[in-house]
Parts: sequence; C-alpha cells; structure tokens
Amino acid sequence: MPRPSSTFAPSTAERVRSACAHAEQAVLAMPGIDPTPASVHHVRQCGDAVIAVPTASVAAILAGNSGDHGAPAVLELTDHAPLPLREPVRALVWLRGWVRAVPTQAQRALATEVAKDYPHPGLLDIGFGATLLRLVIDSAVVADSTGAESVRSDELRLAQPDPFCAMESAWLQHMQADHADVVAQLARHLPPHLRRGIVHPLAIDRYGLTLRVEGHDGDHDFRLPFSAPAHDIEGLSRAVRTLAGCPFLNGLRRI
Repeated sequence: MPRPSSTFAPSTAERVRSACAHAEQAVLAMPGIDPTPASVHHVRQCGDAVIAVPTASVAAILAGNSGDHGAPAVLELTDHAPLPLREPVRALVWLRGWVRAVPTQAQRALATEVAKDYPHPGLLDIGFGATLLRLVIDSAVVADSTGAESVRSDELRLAQPDPFCAMESAWLQHMQADHADVVAQLARHLPPHLRRGIVHPLAIDRYGLTLRVEGHDGDHDFRLPFSAPAHDIEGLSRAVRTLAGCPFLNGLRRI
C-alpha cells in the first residue's frame, strides 16, 4: 500500500531509522545457524549497524572466520509499542547485508564511539563475554500494519530518526494515562465503524499521530496527519491539540 507523501508522513528511510532506535529486541540471522540475540544494536550514520553478540556464539565465530568481505546476514529488529496493547508489535525491520568481525584491539574503541550516540549498558560487556560485529547494510525493509516497504542503503545513510523519537514513548504513555479526553477527541476523526473499539495512541512523529483501535473484528491502525510538520515540542503539542479540537489553544499546556 503506498504511503502518503513525505508532507504527511515520514519517508521510508526515516521510518526505518526511528523503528531501529525504538527497537528493544534484535536477532542476527546467518545461513545455517539459529538466530543469535543481539544485546546491543545501533545503526550508525555511516550506514552500518554495530551489534553485540555473545563471544562464544556461532555467529561471532562465523563472522570472525569470514574474512574482509564478511558473511551474509540479516538483522531483524522489533519495535514494540510503549503501551500494554493486545498486539504490542508496531513494526519489524530487516537490515540485510554482510556481517564482519571487529578486530579485538578495536573493540573497546568502537564501543566508546557508539556510546557517544547510544550509551547502552550492554556496551560495558564488550571484552567480557560479548563481542562487537559490524553489519554493512545493503538494504532495509520495514513492515507494519500498512504493509512492507524497502529502502536502499544510500537513502538510509541520508536519513535521521524522527526528531521526537526519543520522547515518543513518554508522550504516548502520558496521553494514555492522563489525557483520555484528548484521545477521545482524536477518535472523532475515525471512520464510524472504528469508533466502537478501544482507542489507544500508537505512534506520534512530526507529521502526525497514529491511533490503534482494538475492535471485535481485530486491530486497526488509523493515521491522523497534522496540517503542517511540527518543529519543536510546543509545536507538536499544539498540533495534537488542534487535531483534537481543543478550545484552550491559547493557554496551551504540554501533554
């Protein structure tokens, strides 16, 4: 299914970047072996992904024996909604490319470099039961309720996560817990046959907001685009309240 233009929704490459940033679970798949859980995963701006796997894993051994070219691999990442939904998976991302070992003497330096952008506690295990691998990405696929779309590695290198990516979980949790009135107002935009379900805020970015409707006939996601992209926190809050038809826009409070 084609997505709206970038005026109303993030590009595919940006969606991949945001989903990777949100994903808490990742597994590395290589031919002939069982998938290997990755304790750390980070997509760098240069276009590769840095992955931490157990040092004694078959994946680490295969990568170490693959030479300079590396071994074919796919990193699967799962983006879960930050709310207790009956179907918690929002998106899946598959990063396909070639996985290579990082020289032992460069492991800690690379971990330190990754920590500047992604200070994950699992990086402390590098050299102590965990080892870093690099996945040189050839292509990526993201799948959600609208379907699946692919993106080239050069597009991925030029993209950034949504600017509100880091705060999205807190915003959605706050809306769900403290602003049921706003969610109810947003639900007025749903088609009539969806208004009978239980409505949750599923995702938010600078272009719009997505609602999840849990109905008797299954789950349905419905996107509500903003009239214009939001550029800061106040603009995002204003866009949500405008979409909800809030009468107190002049006395705007952050939600």
